[in-house]
Amino acid sequence: MPKPLVDVDAAPASSFCLTDTLTPLTSGWHTHRRHQLLYAARGALHLEVAEAQWLLPPQRAAWLAAGTRHRVRSTQPATLCTVYLEPSRVPSAPEGTCRVFVLPPLAREMLLYSTRWGPERSPRDAVAESFFSALAHLLSEWAAEPREWRLPRARTPELERAMAYTLARLAGPATLAGAARAAGLSQRTLARRFEEEASTSWRRFLHDARMLRAMELLAEDGARVTQTAYTVGFESLAAFTHAFTSFTGERPRDFRQRVARGVVVPPPRATPRPRRPARRAP
Repeated sequence: MPKPLVDVDAAPASSFCLTDTLTPLTSGWHTHRRHQLLYAARGALHLEVAEAQWLLPPQRAAWLAAGTRHRVRSTQPATLCTVYLEPSRVPSAPEGTCRVFVLPPLAREMLLYSTRWGPERSPRDAVAESFFSALAHLLSEWAAEPREWRLPRARTPELERAMAYTLARLAGPATLAGAARAAGLSQRTLARRFEEEASTSWRRFLHDARMLRAMELLAEDGARVTQTAYTVGFESLAAFTHAFTSFTGERPRDFRQRVARGVVVPPPRATPRPRRPARRAP
């Protein structure tokens, strides 16, 4: 991730927004002392924490509690908006260390508008303080219904090998027997380890990984739905469309068209002075 012009943890303002235009990258593992609200305005981002990993396509956001160790990865150009919030300014923080959720229209507009206040803003800017206070109060409402667009992370070498085998074969063929051989375990033991260690089944892990990969592919320029279906292991376009719609709530064609349009982050601009209504002649 490009190094910010300022140290965000040392910024004097309690809350602010930082916008980054990213090329394909993988950031190092790191933490911040403030809560974060991450939003992919363009492109798709992978977010990883200790126990799970998520995909953030446009119009999805992630809440990260202060001090949460994480890293961000992108395989294509992307625009990342991050709002940093002092913990003392968030009266009712969402539960857990990380939550991914759909951004309602109001939230998207507020996040885009927040780009006018960067880390260098004055801590005494009353308008900014009021704006971020309102945003912080709305956070728990926005994040009340998280979306499980996530994959668990392995905690043992055996499961890590099984997951790596599976992720390398999203186009097929991928089998539980092959994953078990890669892990050095029996099929029954591997199935039990997935349930105990990752709280999912191997088959569900494979399905969700294919859906997340499809979302990533459909966010690329010139993406085609049919080719994406084959690339993630589906032999039937109808079956892929059904699976993708059930997973995301959008048909793959609609998802691709929406992402292709993109969301342009507006440049910072001054607050317009309100105009007084013109007086009518008596």
